[in-house]
Amino acid sequence: MENAMKVFGENVFTESNLKKRVPKEVFKEFQASQLGQTELSKASAEVIANAIKDWATKRGATHYCHWFQPLTDLTAEKHDSFLEPTGDKDIIYKFSGSSLIKGEPDASSFPNGGVRSTFEARGYTIWDTSSYPFIRENKNGVTLYIPTAFISFTGLALDKKVPLLRTMKYVHQQALRVLKGLGNTTSKHVFNTLGVEQEYFLVSKEMFEKRDDLLLTGRTLVGAPAPKGQELSDHYFGKIKDKVINFMSDVDVELWKLGIPSKTRHNEVAPNQFEVAPLFSIANLASDQNQIIMETIEKIALKHGLVALLHEKPFAGVNGSGKHNNWSLGTDDGINLFSPGKDPKTNTQFLVFVSAVIEAVDRYYPMLRTATATATNDHRLGGHEAPPAIISIFLGDELTTILENIALGKNSPVAEASQLNLSVDVLPTLSMDAGDRNRTSPFAFTGNKFEFRMPGSSSTPASSAAAINAMVGKVLSEYADKLENSTNIDETVQEIITNAYKNHSRIIFNGNGYSEEWIEEAKRRGLSNDTSSNIALRKMLDPEILELAEEIGMYSKIELAARYNAYAERYITQLSIEAKTLIDMVNKLILPAGIKYADLLATHIEKNAKYGEEFVKEQEELLKDVLSNISEIRKETKSLAEKVELVKNEEDVTKQTDLAREELNTGLEKLRVPCDNLEKVVDSSIWPLPTYKDLLFKL
Repeated sequence: MENAMKVFGENVFTESNLKKRVPKEVFKEFQASQLGQTELSKASAEVIANAIKDWATKRGATHYCHWFQPLTDLTAEKHDSFLEPTGDKDIIYKFSGSSLIKGEPDASSFPNGGVRSTFEARGYTIWDTSSYPFIRENKNGVTLYIPTAFISFTGLALDKKVPLLRTMKYVHQQALRVLKGLGNTTSKHVFNTLGVEQEYFLVSKEMFEKRDDLLLTGRTLVGAPAPKGQELSDHYFGKIKDKVINFMSDVDVELWKLGIPSKTRHNEVAPNQFEVAPLFSIANLASDQNQIIMETIEKIALKHGLVALLHEKPFAGVNGSGKHNNWSLGTDDGINLFSPGKDPKTNTQFLVFVSAVIEAVDRYYPMLRTATATATNDHRLGGHEAPPAIISIFLGDELTTILENIALGKNSPVAEASQLNLSVDVLPTLSMDAGDRNRTSPFAFTGNKFEFRMPGSSSTPASSAAAINAMVGKVLSEYADKLENSTNIDETVQEIITNAYKNHSRIIFNGNGYSEEWIEEAKRRGLSNDTSSNIALRKMLDPEILELAEEIGMYSKIELAARYNAYAERYITQLSIEAKTLIDMVNKLILPAGIKYADLLATHIEKNAKYGEEFVKEQEELLKDVLSNISEIRKETKSLAEKVELVKNEEDVTKQTDLAREELNTGLEKLRVPCDNLEKVVDSSIWPLPTYKDLLFKL
């Protein structure tokens, strides 16, 4: 492996690179633009563009592209060449300031939710100066990537990044007001930070290409359980196979070259499931880096004869894949606002910000659920591997007791960091971590940050981070109003913490989120349990969510309604594609295999009839079983095809989502049963699809 110290950051154009290549006044202007204090002037943009071009072309770049995140949970890019003819067959490399800052992709085919007609399709990509340009190398060339936002020509947000940037600015402003109200005069900026844990599966490329369901939908629509799954927990944190560690090593090098501090890699719970996690970054940079991580995983896997699966639930019966988003706030002078302090001042600050999160999540938790609502994530949530669809906060006993004592006037004993005596001479005594070890919690305090565990593995972290910023920022703005108008700060702080706990403690739950008792308890508390995305998505249009989004500048009502339409259409389309894919597989692969095996059995029975009825009785029972499943498959295939048409012909998008959930999901599950039954008995030499045993235990 290449020396990490030598390659780290070599393919990313960082601030230090810029500082070495432009005049001081240009660099200062650039830094001010990153903080939103000024717009980058045309003259400075030209200087910066020339510096980036020189850096990139010296590394072999011939093209540049504006790289953005449309409403697909994927990224998009359009490449333009640096080459420009000058006459007499001469060319120069040219890259202007305007080309750096703004692009105009043909944006007609991206999801927009109805905010643009085809004849109004022009969109703009705008450089995000707080996210670094980088280069990507391929076999035959190098391309410069410029991270951008994506907006319509009327200024409406058409991507995942713009709402995140808007809410990062808002939560900075409100958090800073609170800090000043608490007496902090040194912090000048509050940054939203994010650490993203990415789970994924690896399967053999050869086997992947034999599974149309994996190819077209990302998950297995049929498949009987293997004799062994994850019951032994022998894969979790287990020895990493040579083929996989070689793949992981190549992924790390590519990420390090792009300045992404890939820190952790390990086997996850399910067979052939893995995780990678970088260190924390500023939220929009972390979101960009996570998109790069996903794309890098997919790209490098192919080079190793593998395919990376980022679907939330590619295999039934084993754990799916999530994306844990570790969210926090920190200042420019190094203060983590969710780190408990060692003195009254910092403890007060900590408890105020924790109270803001508690109140925000209780008041606006539907916004968190909508940020995680997809057809793919529905298969995972609540599956005893991921949090339930009920939003709650885990604080732990110690922090809960502290808040109770303050809010309810109690004097319950609070244990200081307990000592964990391991009773083994060669091992040291450890301090017990007060953070979360309850893996069923969707939103958990983990010592110095909050970990949001509901997002699915294929999602962009930008959506959930923006939602948390918006919710917490709104509550902080109200706290700031109280502190700024206070004549007694101590009393106001006491009031803030007390009211937050008394009025919003229903959202706190430190128990087992998988239990039936919690479902009933959550219902009594008035907390929603929206297990399906067709219901969860429409919460985007709830009056309090619309009001919040518009008030803080996250979305206009037009933008939010458009997103609902875009996401609802995607939900319908994904389920429709799954249904049509399964119908196609059944007709062309599964039914022919079943019929072939039935013929084989019938021929065998006929040949051996001379040995008497007792001899062929078991074979006849097997044949009846096979024929019964074939009949059931035919019946359910016809039914599913009718349901696809039913959904297609419904014009109202909300009714379509309900039909897709009720008809297509049900139809897929019903058709799967006889297919899986058939797989269990058909001769392996006849069965046309790689099985779960093949996919999960062979690389």
